[in-house]
Amino acid sequence: MMTLPSTLIQSLAAIVGEPHVLTGDATAGFAVDWTGRFQGHTPAVVRPGDTAEVAAVLALCTDAGVPVVPQGGNTGLVGGGVPRHGEVVLSLTRLNQLGPVDHEAAQVTAGAGVTLQQVADADPGLDLGILIASRGSATVGGAVATNAGGLRALRFGPMRAQLRGIEAVLADGTVVSHLAGLVKDNTGYDYPSLLAGSEGTLAVVTQARLRLVPRLRDTVTALVGLGGLQELHALTHQAVREVPGLVSAEFFTRTGLDILVAHAGLAPPLPVPAQAYLLLEASGPGALDDLADVIGDREAAVGESAADRGRLWSYRERHPEAAGFLGVPVKLDVSVPAARWVRLASGAAAVVTDVDPGAEVITFGHVADGNVHVNIVPAAAADGRHENAVFSLVASLGGSISAEHGIGALKAQWLPLARTDAERALFARIRSALDPSATLNPNVLPRLSGPGPEPRVGRGSGRLGTTG
Repeated sequence: MMTLPSTLIQSLAAIVGEPHVLTGDATAGFAVDWTGRFQGHTPAVVRPGDTAEVAAVLALCTDAGVPVVPQGGNTGLVGGGVPRHGEVVLSLTRLNQLGPVDHEAAQVTAGAGVTLQQVADADPGLDLGILIASRGSATVGGAVATNAGGLRALRFGPMRAQLRGIEAVLADGTVVSHLAGLVKDNTGYDYPSLLAGSEGTLAVVTQARLRLVPRLRDTVTALVGLGGLQELHALTHQAVREVPGLVSAEFFTRTGLDILVAHAGLAPPLPVPAQAYLLLEASGPGALDDLADVIGDREAAVGESAADRGRLWSYRERHPEAAGFLGVPVKLDVSVPAARWVRLASGAAAVVTDVDPGAEVITFGHVADGNVHVNIVPAAAADGRHENAVFSLVASLGGSISAEHGIGALKAQWLPLARTDAERALFARIRSALDPSATLNPNVLPRLSGPGPEPRVGRGSGRLGTTG
């Protein structure tokens, strides 16, 4: 295990205060991810209280040649915030200042450690466009670093679309700040967008200026039981075309629902079980009639009150837990062009069971943006065979091996399936320019000196852009 000189520990404590440098057993909770699959170790967890302290810590670690893993709420699913190689953890949860809401601009400035729920609750008439299941613990900095998507991306886009400005610290301690919140500002490179999705490899986000959206009114939620994924997909795109106030279009299948009914105490949502379930939510005048017109005579449960809508949403929002009732899951998050969504959603389980016949496969996710979450409880060794099967299928359909969660430690070896040699070389040049010392999260999105390793391939494999 990597150790730090006592003089460096003392210098870190002098910057952030002795109580905010954790060592030994106190670091355990910072060295494992939410799934329990990714575990590491760290000689120290450093918890700065403001941007100046972040800058001083990074400058010190860079000068000492000590690698750093930035960490927010630690709700990630690909190991991107875990110190898997003994890095120092830079915990940003103390950067928890939430500024006043700017009502004229409908914006707010939030520290990296503010939770998404706190931003959403900042004003009774305004809301954050991002809604994810971990919003009570996921933080602004982490959501920017992973470009979080979630349950309302259909309506409001991912976290990058919420950014109106950013403050961040480079590895050498340089602070860059652009928080004016201007909607139109063509004065140079849009580095806030560059940092969104960078997984802590280019800079450490300390504050973000976020747009807020009007709080939804007259909201209606409908959960529809369907005979299969083809029908579900067709109904989703009818809703996209015909329901002006559509906010969300989410799906899950009977497989995951049966697990939640057995282990999570949920009652079946409909009298007659269905093979696939589509959750539609719309807001505004006429939302109920618009949804009713689309659903027609299909079996459905409809909620208008907050309690009824919350009950229907629980079937979808608790799906990330389902695989955990059966074992330690492999959680994959992939997307394909809309026209190939059914082939992905219906084919993922087959390619997994081809390489591991005893595996349990649960699929759910966001229909209208092509995104499927594939949660796998392996029966065979979790040695990469499951990822390889799913990612190869995705590549053959012209898709992305990471729709929302990032690359992290989980997906690095498969990145050549999704990005060309030229693109990955460009990534490496950008990274080297911003962090030439390789201080920041050095084992996530690895630096490339050449075209990179050949991806593993298996059934369904193909070059990105082929139709399979």
